[in-house]
This record gives sequence, C-alpha cells and structure tokens, in this order.
Amino acid sequence: MKVAVTGSSGLIGTALVTSLRADGHQVVRLVRRTPRGSDEVRWDPRAADAGQAAFWRGGLGGSSPRGSSALDGVDACVHLAGAGVGDHRWTRAYKAEIRASRVLATRALATALAAAKPAPAAFVAASAIGWYGDTGGSEVTEDAPAGRGFLARVVHDWEAAAEPASQAGIRVVHLRSGLILGSGGGVLARLAAPARLGVLPRFGTGRQVMSWISLTDEIRAIRFLLDGDGAEDRSGPFNLTAPNPVTDSELTAALHAVFRKPDFRWLRVPESALKLALGEMSSELLNSARVLPRRLLEAGFEFEYRAIGAALAAELRYQGQESAASVR
Repeated sequence: MKVAVTGSSGLIGTALVTSLRADGHQVVRLVRRTPRGSDEVRWDPRAADAGQAAFWRGGLGGSSPRGSSALDGVDACVHLAGAGVGDHRWTRAYKAEIRASRVLATRALATALAAAKPAPAAFVAASAIGWYGDTGGSEVTEDAPAGRGFLARVVHDWEAAAEPASQAGIRVVHLRSGLILGSGGGVLARLAAPARLGVLPRFGTGRQVMSWISLTDEIRAIRFLLDGDGAEDRSGPFNLTAPNPVTDSELTAALHAVFRKPDFRWLRVPESALKLALGEMSSELLNSARVLPRRLLEAGFEFEYRAIGAALAAELRYQGQESAASVR
C-alpha cells in the first residue's frame, strides 16, 4: 500500500512511518520544506486560502511544480500535521495559528485528494477529544455532540474541513485522540521530568478525568482504521482513548510509582495559579471528560494497554532502552 503522511516528523508520525515501512508499505512524506529525498513531497497547507493545494516533488537538487498530481497513485493518506496546542500560550495570534494549521490544511489536503487520479481509498485525519469540551467527568462516546469552548469549535470545523474528500467517495476517518502517552516526546516527556524527581504536582483538584492512550495503541489503532477490511464500519469519528480513563491524581500517582518515588499528595498547583500562568491554555489541564472508545471496541480492536500503570511502564521502559542504545 502507498500511504501519504503529513506530520511525519512528530511523535505519532515518526512511529507510524516506522510501523508502515516495517510491514513493507511505501510511505510518501508530505513536508513543508524542500524535499530531501524521493520519498518526500513538499506541500503548502496554506494554499487553501486560494482554494487549492500546491505540491512539489524533488530532492536536494531542486523541486518542480506538479500540482495535485503528486498524490496520484496514493492508496491512502494519514493527516497528522497541526500546530501544537500546548506549545505556546494561547494569544489571539496563536489561537489563529492553531485553527488555521488544522482547518485550512485539512481542507487543502482533502481537496487535493479528491482531485487525485485515482482518488485514494481512505483519508485518515487527526482530530481530538477536544470535540467534547469539559463534560464534568461524564462518560461520552462518538455520538455525543460537540462541546463548548475554543478547542471544541476548532475540532468541529477541523473535521468538517475533510468534507471534499468525503464527497469524492473517499472513506474519511476522524481520529479523536486523547492524551497520548509516548516515549520521547509529547505530554509524557513533560510530566516524566518532575516525576523522576518525585515532585510532579496535582493540577487543580486532581479530580479531573483524563482520557489517555499509549502511543503503542495509538499507532495500532491508526493501522487498524487504515486497513481496508471491513471499511464500511471504519469511517467517521473514532475515539482513540483507552477504555479506562484516570483522574489527574491517579496519573500522577502512577508516574511516581513507575519511577519508584514517594507520592506527595499535598503537592499541587491551584487552579487559580494555572490560569494565571497559562491563561486559556490551562483548560487542557483542568477540563474533565471521560471519553470511551465505543466504536473502536465494537469494530473489534483489542487494546494492548488498558491500565495506566502498564502503559506508562512500557512506554518509559522503551524510552530508556532507546537512550541506552544511543550511548553505546
């Protein structure tokens, strides 16, 4: 299978490309810089402003305009690119960047895929459980309506931007991913640093529910949904979250346990301090939503890591193995 992937240098993209190539699939990496090899295609996600997406092929020797034909012959596309939600304080300018990097880029790519000859069979596009907003810890599944707040609005429009692909008969999948726990980056890397010292605090009350998934199961789920078998049941939104969400307090305790550090339950950052330091972005740490993977389980997917302790131990052990190998 020939698969185009955006965001291939990120935490998820790197692991996905490795997984696909290990199984003999051909990967075309869509990048925003000058292509460095024959497996890369440069694309301009902001070309959506002009109503079309621009693509260029080429290696280090230069590139040549090819239009959307650069995607001809692609069997599927996995779209993971987007500005990091937790990378910067949510100023008005950065909120605009978060939105544009998702909505405009998805529309551009969906339009280009619809024009490809032949059109690919599947468009698997990143989304987020931000769709549901703060549910107060109540259980939600894929049929729940969009919530309120900035991220909920962004995710709603993000998913809607894939409509050109759907109208062209391409199977569209929306990956509503939760908190991804993976070695070597993302949220886990930020939390692991203080946890190694035994000083990871609770945030706010610590009772807010955090819906998580191991990076291992994130990649396995993407591959499962990318698979054409049973495709009629594998379109639309899927919650990529483990079946057993945890509270912030339980996640903190589990991280301390992995590093064999004492867990000081009195150590916490008050909600008011978080809002003062992070502004609107503090909602990422304080929102509470118990998001369950109903459709994924009904489709027959089996999680490798259902318990937070086992997931953390596996991912952090893998990180330790990588670090040891790098110094040999």
